[in-house]
Formats: sequence, structure tokens, C-alpha cells
Amino acid sequence: MNADVQELQTSSLPGTIRGILDRGEPSHIAIISPDGPVLTYGDLKHQVDRLAEQLHSFGIGPGDRVAIILPNGVEHIVSFLAVTAAGATAAPLNPAYTKEEFRFCFEDANAKALISSTAESEAVKAALPDSMTAIDVGPDDDGQTCFTSGISVTEQRPVEPSEADDVALVLHTSGTTSRPKKVPLTHRNLVVSAQNIIDTYGLTADDVSLCVMPLFHIHGLVASTLATLMSGGVVVVPAKFNALDFWPAVEAHHVTWYSAVPTMHQALLHRAKRNSGSEAVEIAKRNLRFIRSCSAPFSPETLIDMEETFGVPVLEAYGMTEAAHQVASNPLRGGKRVPGSVGIGTNVSIAIMDQDGNIEPAGVAGEVVIKGENITQGYEDNPEANRNSFTDGWFRTGDQGVMDSEGYLKLVGRLKEIIIRSGEKISPQEIDETLLAHPSVAGAVAFGVPNSTHGEVPSAAVVLRSPVQPAELVAYCRAHLAAFKCPKVIHIVDEIPRSATGKVQRRVVSAAFA
Repeated sequence: MNADVQELQTSSLPGTIRGILDRGEPSHIAIISPDGPVLTYGDLKHQVDRLAEQLHSFGIGPGDRVAIILPNGVEHIVSFLAVTAAGATAAPLNPAYTKEEFRFCFEDANAKALISSTAESEAVKAALPDSMTAIDVGPDDDGQTCFTSGISVTEQRPVEPSEADDVALVLHTSGTTSRPKKVPLTHRNLVVSAQNIIDTYGLTADDVSLCVMPLFHIHGLVASTLATLMSGGVVVVPAKFNALDFWPAVEAHHVTWYSAVPTMHQALLHRAKRNSGSEAVEIAKRNLRFIRSCSAPFSPETLIDMEETFGVPVLEAYGMTEAAHQVASNPLRGGKRVPGSVGIGTNVSIAIMDQDGNIEPAGVAGEVVIKGENITQGYEDNPEANRNSFTDGWFRTGDQGVMDSEGYLKLVGRLKEIIIRSGEKISPQEIDETLLAHPSVAGAVAFGVPNSTHGEVPSAAVVLRSPVQPAELVAYCRAHLAAFKCPKVIHIVDEIPRSATGKVQRRVVSAAFA
């Protein structure tokens, strides 16, 4: 079934990310840090423009890539906006990465500079090559965000305005048979996606979002932040998600909605249900218009339980990096909500396709394919992935799904073997390669196993060439991979099943241990 939707009228949209800021009233609050500054739209635009000029003074401009490694906060948002306003491309990275992961991302993204803080980790410092410009971010004497760098540029690059089709953001997304792929997203992709989110939930300048998703993740950056700024509303951005501080923040800042992964929702739900007569329920009812869940499957039972507990609509959505986030959502108004479904296309065309490129009718499972102005034009420097990912103008998501006659999409599995732990995508191949680097390991295959807290967690099976304890292999992974990628359980096996062509049968191993 092809669920075509009315094409979004882009003529009235801002042409670039910088143009988003002009949607807000100058005196209206734009960003609140619970433990830091409060910026109005006037303040925000002034700081972004000043920082963009600073970047130009460091020799950063159109065509350059700038990595950003910062915790959630005002400085992260302002840094991202400044990089894109300078005509450069932002490449935000997970601060939890190891030295090897940082080094790979710096090189793969061809980063010219790094924006970080003086509190950056030893892993960042060890991974930073001499060829990259280190830019420190922090408050100046007036409390405004400021960039400093030890470099001296004799000739400042002229300020050149960005175009809608310039790449504003590049993110790495995990593949199943290779290292992570680079996803370039243009200003147009991001602006269109932000507007789709505004339209789906009726966001206005009266709305206040609580950003609890990391800003290096497309979910937190586009849904919680850019869509809110584009609507003229307020973004409240704590340094990290904390179930203890969550509801006091909602009450203090009159938060009207938030978006998160199921793991976070479950933590809030369990805490509220443990505390009889919890004040959290009353705070939710007084303040929230809706709750949004995305980036990982949300069980219908938990969704319904959460909606009944807090008395607020809970809307499951479907998003992915390649689509600049949102693809589909259950509607807040003008349509029914279907637990177990990720909803209907949100100014994105969705269809179900078979292996030969034919569109399937309603009720038939197949691969989810999408079209829209928010979708990347292709992976960077990866022609093979692009040949496999696009068919007749449709982007093949790698997810298996089925649509009903009303256009509601249900995801039933993943054709790709990516492991999704609390919304974080993990390449099993990356874990394979790490384990195979251990001198005692002759063969390795990583896979995801169901988990009630995280949805899915990585596990692995290995064939040994010399004796070693599983605990030692877990510790080895932790030394070379970010913690969320590391398997906690590693099985010792006699052999790893392979197909006739020698390909590892990951699904067979997964089924054996799931």
C-alpha cells in the first residue's frame, strides 16, 4: 500500500537552520538550562551570529566539518546553531565514545575542527589529531557562550550565507556488515522535518519541551529542539535525564510535552506507580498536553499503562537518522491512536515493498520504504549502500512492517540486524571486529536479545583459539567500545553457523540464545 500524503509547502519555510530563529519573538524565552542560563530569542540570535563570526576568524566556513563533543545544555545547542550559521557542517558525537571511536569518527567525517570544553575526556584529548583545530567553548565574563582557540588566522574567511541544499549535519548510523555509514542532512531536510513535527503535534509559541534525549542523537536535536525553536516555543535542556529531577522540572518550567525512548518512559512510570498518590501524576495532568515516544519499540501494554497512569495522550512515533528523524506518528488530534502502531505518515509517503521492488497491498508484510523532502539524498562515500537503499525514488529503511487500509504502520521486525538499545543503534559487526581483535578469539558474532528495560541489548557468541574467560572478553569490549555497545553476556561455542557462501548466520545464533 502506498500512503501518499499531501506534499509539504516549503516556500513558507525558513531556508536554513539560522532562519528558524527568526520565527521566535525576540523577547520570548527560547532556551532554559535548569542549572544555567536562560536565553531569549534575541539573546540566542545574537550569540549564534557572534559565534559564527568567531568560527570564521578561526578559518572555519563553508565546506568544513566541525565535530561537537559536549553534554546536553545551552552550549551544545548554541554551538550547533553557530556551526550551521557559519556555513559549515556540524558532526556531534557521543561523549561516551572511546579513543578509538573518536579517532574513527574524526577521520571518517573529515573534521577540520572540534568544539569541546576544558572538561573534555582523556579519550577526546588522546584521539584529537594535530591537524584538527581545537575550539574550547565556555561562558565569557558576561555569561555569554564564547569560543576560544590557540590558533592564529591571518586572513579571516568571509561570511557566506548557507543555502537550503548545503549539508548542515552529518551523523554516523550503524550498518550490519560494515563500519557506521555517514548520513549527510541538508538544511532543507532538517527544516522540513522540524515543520512536520510542528504540524503533527500542533506546536506553538506557548509550548515548552523538555529535552531529555542526547543532542548528538537526531531525536533530541530535531524533535525536542529544532521543532520547538521553529514553533517559537521554549526548550528546557537539563544536562541529562534523571527520573528524580524530571517532574520538578516539568512543574517549574510548565513543560507541555516531552519526547523520549521507552526506557525513559518506563523509568518514570515505574517510579510513579511505586509511590502511591505520586505527585508526578498530578504534575503531568496539570502541565502536559502529550507524551511522545520514538527511536525504539514501545510495547502496547506499557503505552496504555502510561497513558492511564498520567492521564495524558501517549503517542508512539517512527523516526530514523536518514529521514532527519520523523517518518510517522500516531496523531494527537484528527485521528485515532493505535497502540502497537507507529501511526501514519507525517508529510512523508510510506509504502510496503517486496524484495523485487513491487508495492504490496494493505495487510501484507514487507520492507518499509519512504519518500519525502526530509530524507537524505544518500549516504556519503558509500555507493554500494546507496544502490541497496534506493529503489525507484523510495528509500528502503531495512525495517519490516505492515500497513492497514487506513495507512497505520506496524513494525514487525528489522530486515537489518542493527541492535537498538534504548534508542541507540549498535552495529553488531563493530562488536564482531572488536572481539576478533582479542588474541584468544577465532570467531565472533554479535546479536541483540530482548530486554525488558532497554528493549534490546547486545550479546555475542565466540569460538576460541585459546582458553579465556567470558568475563575477560566483556572487559576487553569495555576497553575498546562505548559502554552501551558492550555485551554483558558472551557465550563460548564450538562453531558459528554459516551459509553455503560463508556468510555468518547471525539470525540463527540470535534465535538460539534469545
